[in-house]
Amino acid sequence: MSTPSTVEPSAIKHLSPSSRMRVKFFRELVALGLPQRSGHSELVTESDLAALPAPARRYMQFMGVVGRPRDWSFCARWDARFRMGPDKPWMPCEVWQYNTSLEITRVFHMRMRMGGLVPTYVRDLYVDGGGRMVGKLFDKFPVADEKSQKVTIGELVTYVNDALMFAPSMLLRPTTLWSPADDGSFDVTVSDRGTTVTARVFIDADGALKDFATTDRFGEEPANRKAGMVRAKWTTPVDGWTIVNGRPRPTEARAVWHYPSGDFCYVELTTDKMDLAFNVAPGSCAS
Repeated sequence: MSTPSTVEPSAIKHLSPSSRMRVKFFRELVALGLPQRSGHSELVTESDLAALPAPARRYMQFMGVVGRPRDWSFCARWDARFRMGPDKPWMPCEVWQYNTSLEITRVFHMRMRMGGLVPTYVRDLYVDGGGRMVGKLFDKFPVADEKSQKVTIGELVTYVNDALMFAPSMLLRPTTLWSPADDGSFDVTVSDRGTTVTARVFIDADGALKDFATTDRFGEEPANRKAGMVRAKWTTPVDGWTIVNGRPRPTEARAVWHYPSGDFCYVELTTDKMDLAFNVAPGSCAS
């Protein structure tokens, strides 16, 4: 299990919401031409979970999926903080995100001020079976633009992580494989358009997700950036759960790289100011 960072998530400072960022996010989201859902989704039943390993069933029961329509999308705005290295300062950031399972897609936009001054925009995408990471100063001047199989693998496994955190019935599909690990964990494997990723999910006695671990991500180790993107263990410990509108939701979570030089927690988020909507079409969630 990963170690906490030295800064408590409750100390996160929030950026004021940006209406400009919101407009850009939804304009770009709609331009992707993602599928629109219509009609009624079937309810998740106990039989849908029967083939899952016992820990995965406990997790699904904790998340309350049985008796609810099967989720196919979610749209979220949330606050977090981010840092470039273990010795770098934390920067508050604003995130907009849309995930859909109709055609597995993840659209993630993040805004922060580099060095506390320079507006910086990051886009992480998994669209049409391909991943892309883009970073721009003032949202105009590119500082990063990476499209590779490494990015594709990382974006797909992050999509799996997102679904497990907020809408796990999105993973109840033929291309998902659930495997037992032990009494308190299970493995989940997702395939999409020739790419396959796997993660291990750890749950507590109540079935709540407490950590997610995978080696299907590639990052730049701060102590050895010249090596470029290298495969490394990546975890997302969850520090608590609450109920919002009848749905369990993490209260605080972190993202941690486990590099040879040491563990590096680079993202911390809280959901106290999170806006989260389920089963919305790309255009309708902008209203």
